[in-house]
Amino acid sequence: MASAWLPRTTPPPAYATARRHDPLLRPPPDAPLGLVATTKQVAHIADITKIPSYIEGNPFVVVGVELGGYRTVLAVPMLKDNELVGAITFARQEVRLFTDQQIELVKNFVAQAVIAIENTRLLNELRQRTTDLTESLEQQTATTEVLGVISSSPGDIQPVFAAMLENAVRICDAKFGVVYRCEGDVMRSVAMHNVPPALAALGRDAPFRPSPKHYFGPLMVTKTVVHVADLAAEQGYIDRRPEYVASVEAGGVRTYVVVPMLKGNELIGVFLMGRQDVRPFTDKQIALAQNFAAQAVIAIENTRLLNDLRESLEQQTATSEVLRVISSSPGELKLVFQTMLDNAVRICEAKFGILFLYDGDSFDAAALVGVPQAYAEFLQSGPHRFGDTPSSRAARTRQVVYVEDLRLMIKADNAPVRKAIELGGVRTAVCVPMLKENESIGVLTIYRQEVRPFSDKQIELLSNFAKQAVIAIENTRLLNELRESLQQQTATSEVLGIISSSPGELKPRNHAGKCHAYL
Repeated sequence: MASAWLPRTTPPPAYATARRHDPLLRPPPDAPLGLVATTKQVAHIADITKIPSYIEGNPFVVVGVELGGYRTVLAVPMLKDNELVGAITFARQEVRLFTDQQIELVKNFVAQAVIAIENTRLLNELRQRTTDLTESLEQQTATTEVLGVISSSPGDIQPVFAAMLENAVRICDAKFGVVYRCEGDVMRSVAMHNVPPALAALGRDAPFRPSPKHYFGPLMVTKTVVHVADLAAEQGYIDRRPEYVASVEAGGVRTYVVVPMLKGNELIGVFLMGRQDVRPFTDKQIALAQNFAAQAVIAIENTRLLNDLRESLEQQTATSEVLRVISSSPGELKLVFQTMLDNAVRICEAKFGILFLYDGDSFDAAALVGVPQAYAEFLQSGPHRFGDTPSSRAARTRQVVYVEDLRLMIKADNAPVRKAIELGGVRTAVCVPMLKENESIGVLTIYRQEVRPFSDKQIELLSNFAKQAVIAIENTRLLNELRESLQQQTATSEVLGIISSSPGELKPRNHAGKCHAYL
């Protein structure tokens, strides 16, 4: 039946093209769609060329007549609860009215169309709700998983970063993720997930200092999210800046988002997610990345507090152990020095340590822990006059001497420094003077065989051990003096006893040897 009164099911191409270029319909009030919009009733016009808007040259009607060949037009409203949601228009290219049966059939089609629209709307709402619920469940599951890792790995931040990045990349439909930590004014990658191998090789463990023109630059200043839709369209890439070129051409990075990790107003790190296609992240995905960044800050702070607590406990335990050795082994300096040095090397994460005694001229290695064999043999062949070395500087200046890379001190005529480098593999060293009444009596030194700074806390701990060493030396001196004094008093008392018990006899028969020794 439809083909009998609708021989063409699509509008003429010229008319369809004109409507595509002007998709917003603005029909005049006397046109079929205008009447439908006003009355919400069927509009049936026998000859559209007879209505005033066509005669007056209204473009909307003229296009329909001249390009579409409209003459007889039928427009049927699409109503949902008496609300106009659309209309369907039928046209003939000759003047011939639609029959009542045809109009009724069209009304049925329109009613079905309204039902289909409503079903589609409900289905889309259901799908959206399902999607939202799925996303929410995924986010809650991811959050729970990360919190579980935080609680099950106290003091170990790497599993937290790994779980966080994996979940964030998956849920936010990213390609890869990276966590960077701030170290002063430089940044270092501390965790990666699914980073393209070429890009990972460039960034792994290599600290960098973001300049204002770096793609991290704005974040470093504003401490707010940076979202770039296409890195290849950024001025930095156009100018061929190395970091942009490496990211785009080695890593294929196009879209990325960088989220600051803030402790208060202090930037302590950066959370980055990237894609290898030009596809901006949604607001929800960025908000999720911000939540992960906030969790990372919490995990870092928890780890710091726990490590501080562990360090404090380790230090107290080490101090107690040294004090116990001092009290239980009076006068046994070798044992005290060895216990003290062993704790210092372990807690300060050093490779080895040496306790030197200093007499104002030369150094004697009184205790060694973990020293390489060849270097130990050299030290034990002393005492040594070290000349210009970190230990001699500490003794001479009575100040802590910290050397980040001993190789920078090497000179042709500085044999002790060359020995430390060649035989001991020394790179980083910290030397603390042992002071008695502001005079150097020794130096406590710990070493690393890689260039890796000691922290202020570690240097402070080493200073405390140096003070304990001085106390032990002084206690031993006092104890020895007390023993000598006691021996002298005992001997004197014994001689006086013999004199008083044997008046007139200068050689008592059983004590002549002792008397002679003290006379």
